[in-house]
Amino acid sequence: MKLTRQGFIAGLAFSGLALAAAPALADGPRVGAPAPAFKAVDADGKTRSLSEFAGKTVILEWTNHDCPYVRKHYNSATMQTLQKDMAREGVVWLSVISSPVGEQGYVEGPKAKELSVQRDAAPAGILLDPKSGMARAYAAQTTPHMFIIDPKGTLAYMGAIDDKPSSSPSSLTGAKSYVRQAVAEIKAGKPVSEASTKSYGCVVKYAPVS
Repeated sequence: MKLTRQGFIAGLAFSGLALAAAPALADGPRVGAPAPAFKAVDADGKTRSLSEFAGKTVILEWTNHDCPYVRKHYNSATMQTLQKDMAREGVVWLSVISSPVGEQGYVEGPKAKELSVQRDAAPAGILLDPKSGMARAYAAQTTPHMFIIDPKGTLAYMGAIDDKPSSSPSSLTGAKSYVRQAVAEIKAGKPVSEASTKSYGCVVKYAPVS
């Protein structure tokens, strides 16, 4: 049976794998504009907001521990190394879990913390977003999907973590880290040379609007 393009895309969406997916809102985030404000409860039950990190570079990492693209970066320790390197530079790294209840990747606070310990992950915080408030504000599409906010609160980068849109661990060899590049340019006071790229990974599932 011949598979149509529409059928192929539907199959990707069903399996949770895609190079870009999820609602892209017309009034979504724009590079060079103020980053969308947010409030979210972290894995410890504390409400965190963007305003508490004023004056610091902030990285938002959308994540789903069951996603093979995410596993590529964590099983290789690439993500953890990046998190630790950024922390040493004074960057605030926040992992965001937007999977709704019943969807792949959904976890509650204790499980999110357990996963971090098991993987030796080092985010400054893990934000739980099961109602998709943050995901909608940032139009997050995939896991991983990366956003970098500069010390002035401006969205400086959004897109892929690197230039290898593959779930294969072998693709890490020679990959360009858009995140490292953007942070280095921000630190040097330069414009981010590649400020917007196409994210890749598993589809971020959105909770129904209540």
